[in-house]
Amino acid sequence: MRVFGSSGVRGVVNDDLTPEYATDVAQAAGSVWGGDGDVDRVAIARDTRATGAMLVDAVASGLASVGLDVDRLGVLATPGLQAYAEREGVPGVMVTASHNPPEYNGIKLVGADGVELPRERLEAIERRLLDESVERVPWHETGDSRRVDGVRRAYLDDLLGAVDREAVAAADLTVAVDPGHGAGSLTSPDFFRRLGCSVKTIHAQPDGHFPGRDPEPVDDNLGDLKRFVRATNADLGVAHDGDADRAIFVDERGEYVEGSATLAALAAAAIGEGDTVVSAVNASQRLVDVADEAGADLTLTPIGSTYIVSRIRDLQATGEHVPIAGEGNGGILFPDYRIARDGAYTAARFCELLAHRDEPASEVIARYDDYMNVRRDVEYDDDHQRQAMLDAIERTARESIADLDTTDGYRLDYGDGWVLARPSGTEPVVRIYAEARTADRADDLADQLYGALSGIRVD
Repeated sequence: MRVFGSSGVRGVVNDDLTPEYATDVAQAAGSVWGGDGDVDRVAIARDTRATGAMLVDAVASGLASVGLDVDRLGVLATPGLQAYAEREGVPGVMVTASHNPPEYNGIKLVGADGVELPRERLEAIERRLLDESVERVPWHETGDSRRVDGVRRAYLDDLLGAVDREAVAAADLTVAVDPGHGAGSLTSPDFFRRLGCSVKTIHAQPDGHFPGRDPEPVDDNLGDLKRFVRATNADLGVAHDGDADRAIFVDERGEYVEGSATLAALAAAAIGEGDTVVSAVNASQRLVDVADEAGADLTLTPIGSTYIVSRIRDLQATGEHVPIAGEGNGGILFPDYRIARDGAYTAARFCELLAHRDEPASEVIARYDDYMNVRRDVEYDDDHQRQAMLDAIERTARESIADLDTTDGYRLDYGDGWVLARPSGTEPVVRIYAEARTADRADDLADQLYGALSGIRVD
């Protein structure tokens, strides 16, 4: 697809993503939804980005112009919009760029079941958009717009009903919450208080310029949270991205917890023999080991929530049980609860793990901490440079003695470690991932591809 990437439409606002384009996307989506005959209104929410209100207005105008009413939910975590869509039986539009820098924004589309639209539906919308086959309604049939209150509270009530609240409260946990000035600022601190935790907050004021840290909760961006955990003697630090559908952790020592280790720990507690786990092609060997030990199957997809969600639904349609799915970036799904990435729910499940095992986070994670991970990003300026990088990746991969997987980009497996290079679906970068049992080996694997790509970047 040319319009919808691995996680919707994204771009730098007023450059790649303009209000006019947001209106066009909304009109195309509204035309497809309205054409179903049973959709007459759509919910819209946004994260805290400075350009969010502007783009919400553009989206609302586009939907109204094709005859659909609009429920405006305000600033809300993406899983909160998904919960509302499922509860009300209406599709939704989330204006967010998730983990991208502040200058970005985006549009994510959700079905009336609360699940991200499958690729065939996105392709139908994309065809409408590219063919300009949108029919606006007469002036007297345009949609109305209303503000809906109480949505965040309803979302938190759903979460609380799905968590072992008594066990978490009995554990008397102190949780340091870092929503990164994003949508989670308005939900996660309150959620953990209602869970019975003692809550400390940092970067918890909604601010679309993200002054405290960049929205992506990666190790390099979480220095403040690490220091804060140590200063407050917290049992756990929780960091979200801009729309709070991810959770990344810092243990009680103030040390970053690799997202792949978190996924492995949660998977080990969730899966049994005969179950299936879904992850992306950059899945850690940790998850492979956990699935093997449990007698569960592991199926891999291209990177991105859209692909993972589609695979979950396909497997469920054939009777497979998928108790957990996700990626090592903190985006984890528990399909028995909802087919949605939810940072607050993921964090609550990790708190349950601490409570049930009566162990500190560092000891829980230690079982899955025997691999080292590296990620590097190489920027490109235009499509010509991007293609040159992809050509360089392919040459290196074909010349390698490693086992090659081309599910998404090029993954080279050397037995004692692996490296993957692929273009991002949300930013103008080629990402390189590597994993091995030692940091030196992981760095060496990443260097093999980074050297070739960075040389092209410099030229």
